[in-house]
Amino acid sequence: MRLAASQRRALGLYTLLWRLLAPLAVLRLLWRSRHDQAYRSRLGERFGRYRQPPPPPPGPRLWLHAVSLGETRAAAPLLDALRREVPQLQLLLTHTTPTGRAAGAELLRPGDLQAWLPYDLPAAVERFLQAFRPQVGVLMETEIWPNLAQACAGHRVALLLANARLSARSWARWARWPGLATAAFGALAGAAAQTGADASRLRDLGAPGVMVAGNLKFDRRGDAALRMLGRQWRAAAGGRPVLVLASTREHRATAEEQLLLDSLPPQLLERALLVLVPRHLERVGQLVQLLEQRGLRYRLRSQGEPDAQLQVWVGDSLGEMPAYYAMADAAFIGGSLLPLGGQNLIEACAEGCAVVIGPHVFNFTHAVEQAGRAGALAQAADAGQVWAQLQRWLDDAGALRDARRAAREFSAAHRGAAQAQAHWIAGYLRQAAGSPGRPAPTPQ
Repeated sequence: MRLAASQRRALGLYTLLWRLLAPLAVLRLLWRSRHDQAYRSRLGERFGRYRQPPPPPPGPRLWLHAVSLGETRAAAPLLDALRREVPQLQLLLTHTTPTGRAAGAELLRPGDLQAWLPYDLPAAVERFLQAFRPQVGVLMETEIWPNLAQACAGHRVALLLANARLSARSWARWARWPGLATAAFGALAGAAAQTGADASRLRDLGAPGVMVAGNLKFDRRGDAALRMLGRQWRAAAGGRPVLVLASTREHRATAEEQLLLDSLPPQLLERALLVLVPRHLERVGQLVQLLEQRGLRYRLRSQGEPDAQLQVWVGDSLGEMPAYYAMADAAFIGGSLLPLGGQNLIEACAEGCAVVIGPHVFNFTHAVEQAGRAGALAQAADAGQVWAQLQRWLDDAGALRDARRAAREFSAAHRGAAQAQAHWIAGYLRQAAGSPGRPAPTPQ
């Protein structure tokens, strides 16, 4: 796309800022690698320097970018549906975080490729596209980078935003830089939004071909082995009620776990096992300190199963979140007591967990509203209200049973986004391969 002068200026300033901050980005990777060595692996790829990939395959090459673990999990049902639509598909899967890359490795098939997505520097993204030569690119959810989008347009790579969500807060940030927003969103070939509100905000920023296609996270298949593992853990814990504090996070030196433990009713641990699963495993050491300061009997998942005497079990494993939900009666979903926008509640609902969530849910506003109307979710203003709701469910077996049934029904009722978005993406792949006709979005 041809940029106006204001857009070129905005893009130039953005690129200058990236060049100034790139050394700090590398230092941040090295800092995080103290807890996870994968952060320092293949650092050259962060600047678009890759080992020579194999020649282009006979079938279409789809590049899909899933930033971290949540986006990678959401991509799984989409990729299953895409491979049914396009059996010759070869996948290039890129990530930003080690957790995403580790989960993504399980989605690869023979001939597929995996790499880090480079920083949004013009030379780096140019090297990336030259190295892999994808026909179509798919960015998951909220990941939109101006230089990358412009480079794709220059290389005639149809760049799509799948399972797209754009909160009011994110829209406001982009709207402050209209030239940069147009350079980024206007270079897309299309977007499949989760909700009508997301679609409206995307169009407002200049995204073309926007359609509403639902949320892929409803389509993630349950894992029977993980479900059985969760039931095994529950039995090992003595059959007590189980409450999960899931995907808890830290913001500006304040930890959600600290807020929750400070307001924990002491008698609750006599009735139920508390399972604490932080969003980022590098924080497990910090959580252990909090538990030891309070004199609580705890064990890490890596140290063995829970038992009847344990008060707190700490989930320090990767990829077992469905098992933690399967063992639970109810779950608090983190990232929501602090202004972080909340984490995925859909996975908990799919396993039949009654859900409590805090006041900050801008990443999942629509899903929270729908789950609340269905009776699957209660919203709390603070940590004290989180415990109050969990205790109400423990005191009223009928209300807990109704909330758990509502959670399963809510999850089942919203499936179908994977097939719709796969069909949409497949149209662009066929067009890139030379099939006639341009896929047209179906607005809803």
